Amino acid sequence: MDIALIVFCCIAGYLLGSLNSSLIVGKLYGVDVRQHGSGNAGATNTLRTLGKKAAILVTLGDVLKGIVACILGWFFTRNIAGGEYGLMATGMGAILGHNWPLYFKFKGGKGVLTSFAVVIMLDIKVSIVLLLFFVIVVAISRFISLGSIASAGVFPIVAFIHKPHDMAYIAFALMFGILVIARHKMNISRILNGSESKFGSKKT
Repeated sequence: MDIALIVFCCIAGYLLGSLNSSLIVGKLYGVDVRQHGSGNAGATNTLRTLGKKAAILVTLGDVLKGIVACILGWFFTRNIAGGEYGLMATGMGAILGHNWPLYFKFKGGKGVLTSFAVVIMLDIKVSIVLLLFFVIVVAISRFISLGSIASAGVFPIVAFIHKPHDMAYIAFALMFGILVIARHKMNISRILNGSESKFGSKKT
């Protein structure tokens, strides 16, 4: 494994991930979504602030960003041993870039859609399990944030069950879970005090 190449992959993923879709789309509307709603630079807050069309564009941008990052990681490391580490590195870099974008004063979103796109690229079976878990939790609670938190929390467990001998993948899943949950700390507080917005509720 070429450590320098892996670091390069992470940096490349970070630079790509820093292209925060909600902030770019928001500029087209003349709105900074971080100044409205929950203050999060993501698809859900874009939906509440700018509407469905803008949210669809943000969703596509965030998902595509994660996919492209992983493709780049595979391309850069396809001819070396341990090439899967390159894919993980660019994927994690894209998530970090989305959360702390270089081009937007390091104030980004929670990276849920980009993160899920990376999980899909790493293992489609695991991504399906996490998606089902997300849908069930949201259907019961109507909290999108809780679905994201719950899915991130079970990711390391699912990764261990699915690939018990792949320590790199399990470590990635653990870092992934911690990062997503940590980025939702304000949502957790709002859920506990009853002020978190539910899916389908009208924006105020």
